[in-house]
Amino acid sequence: MSYFSELAYQYIDGEWRVGSGSWDIVDFDPYNGEKLASITIATVEEIDLAYRAAERAQRGWAELNPYARRQVFERALRIVEDREAEIAEAITAEVGGTQAKAGFELHIVKEFLREAIQLALRPEGRILPSPIDGKENRVYREPVGVVGVVSPFNFPFLLSIKSVAAAIALGNAVVLKPHQNTPVCGGGLVAKVFEDAGLPAGVLNVVITDIAEIGDALIEHPVPKVISFTGSDKVGRHVATVAAAGFKRTVLELGGDSAMIVLDDADVDYAVDAAVVSRFAHQGQICMAANRVLVDRSIEREFTEKFVARVKALKVGDPRDPETHIGPLINEGQAEAIGGMVEQIVADGATALVRGTVEGTMVSPTVLTDVNPESSVYGQEFFGPVVMLIPFDGEEEALRIANETSYGLSGAVHTGDIERGVRLARKVRTGMIHVNDGTVHDEPIVPFGGEKSSGVGRLNGEAMVDCFTTTKWISIQHGRTSFPF
Repeated sequence: MSYFSELAYQYIDGEWRVGSGSWDIVDFDPYNGEKLASITIATVEEIDLAYRAAERAQRGWAELNPYARRQVFERALRIVEDREAEIAEAITAEVGGTQAKAGFELHIVKEFLREAIQLALRPEGRILPSPIDGKENRVYREPVGVVGVVSPFNFPFLLSIKSVAAAIALGNAVVLKPHQNTPVCGGGLVAKVFEDAGLPAGVLNVVITDIAEIGDALIEHPVPKVISFTGSDKVGRHVATVAAAGFKRTVLELGGDSAMIVLDDADVDYAVDAAVVSRFAHQGQICMAANRVLVDRSIEREFTEKFVARVKALKVGDPRDPETHIGPLINEGQAEAIGGMVEQIVADGATALVRGTVEGTMVSPTVLTDVNPESSVYGQEFFGPVVMLIPFDGEEEALRIANETSYGLSGAVHTGDIERGVRLARKVRTGMIHVNDGTVHDEPIVPFGGEKSSGVGRLNGEAMVDCFTTTKWISIQHGRTSFPF
């Protein structure tokens, strides 16, 4: 099937329909500029229709035996496996990801679908004791009802599936709004997989739209009880503020300024390999990417020479070429912003050991050193192929530099002494950190999330149950209570 012709629609209450807006979102291939699809946007009216459909469908879905619910995810997994090659092609076309990136995204998607199969059976009730004779306390786990999901452009299929599958597995219904740059892989494709897997109409709805059209309607609407948002910290703050006014829970997975710390006893060659992938995978468009590589001064020269050589060898070009390491950024605006950040930080005193160029959406790698911490760009997230090399003298200085950021998502420590690495890792104020590995990891049963401006809440595993269910206390009095009057 042609995903970009057949799935370029709104999906509401089990129907593929044209939006009622007055303008279109045009979906482009970021590498060659080819028009992939044109989608008439959803209006506030469609937002309401989607949420009302989800509200109606959720009751019956939640009442379905969880063993029957999980069959949908078993079928969804088989569908993704059967269509893996064509889905990978769509990801490369719409996102600009290399073949390796598309393969990685699909691998993780399948793992999250496998976890969703288990999540359907995960919620457990409890019976708690009471100080009152004859009283029985039952605590039930119930779906929250309807969940609003807003997904980003960098891993659209994965980061839509991640929240959508968990929420639905736990008995909720969902309204999904994908990023306007990836409406098919982040939206229509997700709907198609679950439609073909037999998910009842209305349990999942997809609206393709833009804030310029709907404002805060997706968040303010009275139906959703939880908003799961993945994106920038600036937008995340706004989502949290608006949601709080409606007493809605939020799960916010936001940006990062992750540090990879390379200690004096690290395996330099291995650390170089980890740093290159941690920064330049998917052109650096990953929230967990290593913005900063901190290197002990005793090995700085060796590390820098080997790192720069590896970066210069990276191939920039067509993501369809299996030898390409770095493809395009998502759009020209993003590419221009990265170029401007590099110009600013160099003007503020940084030295470019490798100076990348910007041509349309193509941005080649930049490696910076001698970075001025007073630069207005320092501490911001480079959502592109730019990295800062920062020397340090000893663990205490490494820790201070690593923690001098408003973010706290991921990180890594490289050392020949694992327990030394763990001790240092525990002091870095971040939600996730990895010893002797890269900074980019996501596993379905391990809590995923950040501290500080990197977000609120956790996803994956048991954290999904906390996110997308609520508890209900029902007490039973066996015999008669003695009332005070």
